[in-house]
Amino acid sequence: MSKRRVVVTGMGIISPVGNDIATAWKNVLEGNSGIGPVTAFDASAYATRIAGEVRDFDPVAAYFEGTDVPPDEQRAIGKDFKRMDPFIHYGIVAGTHALRQSGLVVTDENAGRIGIAAGAGIGGLHTIESTTLELAEKGPRKVSPFYVPSSIINMVAGNLSIYHGLKGPNIALVSACTTAAHNIGMAMRLIQYGDADAMLAGGAEFATTPTAMAGFCSAKAMSTRNDDPTHASRPWDTGRDGFLLSNGAGMLMLEEYEFAKARGANILAEIIGFGMSGDAFHITAPSGDGAELAMRNALHDAGLKPEEVQYVNAHGTSTPVGDLGEAKAIRNVFGEHATKKGQFAVSSTKSVTGHLLGAAGGVEAIFSIMALRDGVMPPTMNLQEVDPEVAALGMDLVPNKAEQAKLEVAMSNSFGFGGTNGTLVFRRV
Repeated sequence: MSKRRVVVTGMGIISPVGNDIATAWKNVLEGNSGIGPVTAFDASAYATRIAGEVRDFDPVAAYFEGTDVPPDEQRAIGKDFKRMDPFIHYGIVAGTHALRQSGLVVTDENAGRIGIAAGAGIGGLHTIESTTLELAEKGPRKVSPFYVPSSIINMVAGNLSIYHGLKGPNIALVSACTTAAHNIGMAMRLIQYGDADAMLAGGAEFATTPTAMAGFCSAKAMSTRNDDPTHASRPWDTGRDGFLLSNGAGMLMLEEYEFAKARGANILAEIIGFGMSGDAFHITAPSGDGAELAMRNALHDAGLKPEEVQYVNAHGTSTPVGDLGEAKAIRNVFGEHATKKGQFAVSSTKSVTGHLLGAAGGVEAIFSIMALRDGVMPPTMNLQEVDPEVAALGMDLVPNKAEQAKLEVAMSNSFGFGGTNGTLVFRRV
């Protein structure tokens, strides 16, 4: 059976750099960081006191933005939203924006062919923490009956299905920081092989909570540049000292090409490759081999030669070990092509967004698609002195300033705890 073509017709984003595509993309291109002091709780006792929080976000207002829905219906949704963890808010709004941008109208006839694949790396920690404290203080009778459905990971997918009448495949893959990439890739597969004609896909996260921050601090995984937050995330720089935890969501509307074409959809890009792998090496430290295998698998799936790729949006979290391992893996996959400035470049948008964990792959897929659309590669900010081992690889890391380029194909990498890897490949249309 031949695989059907899959295209992107809608995108939605909630992030530290903006809650709509235009704002987020502008800030990424201009290098405007979304990292700042933690405000979600008192972090004064923590080694890391900075993060990438979502700002100026009212979930109900954002959900109904641009619509003329009556106030009574808005109040009903608002009542629902009070029972949900923030990560669900982010996913619902980003998914709704992607669906609306696509212009796809869900009907009784097509609802069973439209599905959703959306997860989170950690899920409803905010709700779990607050409920645990309430249980300890007030006892079990005071625990909300909405506790479980307000915090479990699949409720981004579940609620989007309910609100928009999506009756096709409804799944929530969970694979740490590769979550969104895996959901997008598997949604692509479901369309390719005929299980659906359209899928919302991506990930969401709200992880700037006391226990999550404490855990990552104890692991010494995060930057401690608390007095200089906008320069704290610095992929491939000699001064990098860890990632920054961030919140948000990134969602794509994927459709089978003929299905989208028949209804006159505005096609933003084509998704042509998806690769996965496992490091089988260490719970947190990447081997590099797994990253390389994921990229090679994605190229094979896309039917591309390495020299046909012009841009890689790297996982690039700003950790000492991870950044070097990924850089070496990219150089191994792309060979001498990787050293040809003007023909190939790599950058990390986490330098301004921080690391959105389970949402990262969705947000970075959006940035990869925007790079193809506009012919511009977003910069790796805060790259003042390149790690000598990385510099020796000879790759253009797009330091500190966006670069114009003729782009036809872009790759997006996501790697997660447990050695789980995912790579997506997009083509300009």
